Amino acid sequence: MLYLFYQFASINLFQYITVRAGIAFFLAFILTIYLMPKFIKWAHSKNANQPIYSLAPQTHQKKSKTPTMGGIVFLVTSIIAVLVCARINNPFVLSALSCILLFGLIGMKDDLSKILGKSNTAGLSPKAKMLAQMGAAAIVAVMLYVFADLDSDFFIPFYKYPLFDMKLFALAFWVLVMVSASNAVNLTDGLDGLATVPSILSIFSLSVFVYVGGNAMLSGYLLLPKVGGSGEVVIVATAVMGSLVGFLWFNCYPAEIFMGDSGSLSIGAFIGYMAIISKNEILLILIGFVFVLETVSVILQVGSFKTRKKRIFLMAPIHHHFEVKGWAENKIIVRFWIIALISNLLALTALKIR
Repeated sequence: MLYLFYQFASINLFQYITVRAGIAFFLAFILTIYLMPKFIKWAHSKNANQPIYSLAPQTHQKKSKTPTMGGIVFLVTSIIAVLVCARINNPFVLSALSCILLFGLIGMKDDLSKILGKSNTAGLSPKAKMLAQMGAAAIVAVMLYVFADLDSDFFIPFYKYPLFDMKLFALAFWVLVMVSASNAVNLTDGLDGLATVPSILSIFSLSVFVYVGGNAMLSGYLLLPKVGGSGEVVIVATAVMGSLVGFLWFNCYPAEIFMGDSGSLSIGAFIGYMAIISKNEILLILIGFVFVLETVSVILQVGSFKTRKKRIFLMAPIHHHFEVKGWAENKIIVRFWIIALISNLLALTALKIR
């Protein structure tokens, strides 16, 4: 909408992505701060509370009356901000919005099933959830390949040339990246604000790469892959970051609301999406190191128990391990935030070291 003021009213200020991105951030933030208390009040009245897993640490049982599905609010406010500030006819923006909406709907279905069933195990079955995620990711991948004309070159961090062209195999790879990132954030969302800050940091880092990749001059100077038209996605990213900062106001310890699968699945998929369009699928391991750590801990725990009948951690994901060891919840959260900050700062060195 704002871009139309540039096109038809010649207000040059609104042609700049950075200006519209800043407006999107603050618009999404203000809307979230305004709407979230109303949603919390409504959720309490409807008993839309987070069912607590019976095997979770005992400290979690006191959170049984905390409402969930806060992700609905920050996804809606993000989309409103994007509609106001971004060029909606841009194929990268359309595919980004599709990614957020499709994964958000999957998470919403899962959250509603758990709330109505009054059980953490009453949601979608693992198989159904995975199939739905793969289907959503496939739709977004096809949009990128066909409509956005995203090339299928494969890059690795700190090296300026593509290793090879994945051709049609890129579709399967992109699906893997989005689904993996979606589930990784979902696994991390187990403590108050634990997934929120690393998500903000990851989206910020990827926004820098997306902005540079969408700018012919900067991408040429820094020897980064040029992806024409992708820079507009920075506006989507800042809208999501603004919403998440607003959400953190209510989600920080002790949380007044949880994001639920409706938020975590969508945010994770969007992080994977940004890694794809910036050609940073491998660097995402460093950018989202906290999410990777959580996911690997679960894989190791399950694999060890199935093969050796022994557990590596006291409980998985790994943040529960530290809880069982007696660490205070806010100490675990802040330390994981510090790890996320350091890993993202290291990832940003890939801008210049190539």
